[in-house]
Amino acid sequence: MRAMEIAGGWGLKNISAVIRPDPVAGPGEIVIAMKALSVNPRDSVIATGGYGRLASLPLVPLCDGAGVIVDVGSDVTGFAMGDLVCPAYSRTWLHGTISRESYPGALGMAVDGTAQELFLTPAEGVVHAPGHLDAREAATLACAAVTAWNAVVEQGNVRANHRVLIQGTGGVALFGLQFAKMHGAETIVISSSDEKLERVIAMGADHTINYRSTPGWEKSVRELTDGAGVDNIVEVGGTGTLAKSLSCVAPSGSISVIGILDGIAGEINLGQMVTRNIRLQGITVGSRDMFQKMNRAMEIHRTRPTVDAAVFGFEEVGEALAALPAGRHFGKLVCDV
Repeated sequence: MRAMEIAGGWGLKNISAVIRPDPVAGPGEIVIAMKALSVNPRDSVIATGGYGRLASLPLVPLCDGAGVIVDVGSDVTGFAMGDLVCPAYSRTWLHGTISRESYPGALGMAVDGTAQELFLTPAEGVVHAPGHLDAREAATLACAAVTAWNAVVEQGNVRANHRVLIQGTGGVALFGLQFAKMHGAETIVISSSDEKLERVIAMGADHTINYRSTPGWEKSVRELTDGAGVDNIVEVGGTGTLAKSLSCVAPSGSISVIGILDGIAGEINLGQMVTRNIRLQGITVGSRDMFQKMNRAMEIHRTRPTVDAAVFGFEEVGEALAALPAGRHFGKLVCDV
């Protein structure tokens, strides 16, 4: 089988196709014929040597993907040949919040990832794809969608009377918008692109702000909420936007930090956090159980991921990762297998 592999040194230029032996399912295992993959910023960070000592070379990248089961080992229940399934982000993070035991199973980092034609995995690290989705759509779920679900639903506890601020129009942001609307929340989306803001309005966003033409967007958020602020913020900017987020989150509100695009170091006004009872919560993807609950909700509400029109080939994984920083895409970038 073909696999994409980072070898000979870190960097996107060192991702190339190799031939590996076809895997065979042992007890408790399944083999998935991957049909589609999706790329995430964390994959780019890992490919360039980030995230410390968990990753080593050679390494098959990516944690997102979907495919059909082509081999089932003994002692496997709940799965059958031909099922459309998705590997979970970490094969050792099955329940609860993240712990030390979650990291050794992270795909495309601690263990080989999904960028291979045939993917051997313990069956307990796999979930069924939502029945109304195709492989490209299902391939976008394991990282970005579960992260958004964790931020908005699991730890964000968003409810129908809440207001939610979504920063940007990346993969996590768009899923966050969909899940907030699913739970009846009022949503505000900020972006630097009027074209993308028009598209999120079509997806159900209640309010939009162009942060480039309105650099004081936090003031606009307070105005839109009659001075009350928002109950939850899906924060992607890091220290570059955190001060503004703190100034427009409601008392007893939550800021779910899922990205650090504008930096990791900076000052935080602890006085605001303490006197207004603000919860600042870091979010790292989620467990297999969260993935399963999210998929059931998506089936009930017929929620479909947003997949960008530009689809890459299997051997273009490096090119897909290189396209992420430009931000020209809308929704998730997908590679066919």
